[in-house]
Amino acid sequence: MEKYRYIPLLIGALLLGSSVWAEPVDINTSDADVLAEHIVGVGPVLAEAIIAYRAAYGPFQSVEDLLQVTGIGPKVLEKNTDNLQVGGISDAN
Repeated sequence: MEKYRYIPLLIGALLLGSSVWAEPVDINTSDADVLAEHIVGVGPVLAEAIIAYRAAYGPFQSVEDLLQVTGIGPKVLEKNTDNLQVGGISDAN
């Protein structure tokens, strides 16, 4: 029985580890479902607001540009900075 004592800890570590090594979310190409699922503090409504902002103003140039979206504040950005990336920008030059 003693040998099974640490199985829950091992499972928890594996689950936590998988989220730590997950690929960052691209805020320029992800759909609302992905944004809502992977950005801490963002649900379906804010995810749709991110999509609407992106549609109206074009791709985000930096992760910090998310602060321009109504409802996204510094705390949300701080919790997610390491999990977000900006891709999908073509260089017109």
